[in-house]
Amino acid sequence: MTDGFHVDLPALERASTGVNETLSQLARHRVDTIDGEGTVVGHDRLAATIADFCDRWQIGVTNLAKDGQAIAAQLSHCVETYRQVDATAPEELTGILDRPSGPDPAGP
Repeated sequence: MTDGFHVDLPALERASTGVNETLSQLARHRVDTIDGEGTVVGHDRLAATIADFCDRWQIGVTNLAKDGQAIAAQLSHCVETYRQVDATAPEELTGILDRPSGPDPAGP
């Protein structure tokens, strides 16, 4: 289509796949596992502060991941819907310009 509205379905599919791959990596590499013991950091209170920060940050990452899942699902749904409309549109449009009384006088 050279003019008008165009949707790049493969791009929507790649976006959905990319979001899902990122979410998969986030699930494998949790922020709350970064914290270490006091011996690793060199100070028990600092280690506790880092652990607290990582635990709270993981809550934020989990919330962002939920939003990401919703985005990926919507992208996939859009692709399915566009494909379904593309498949059924010719059937819906067939006969609109056909007249039972003969050819359309305004047609070519």
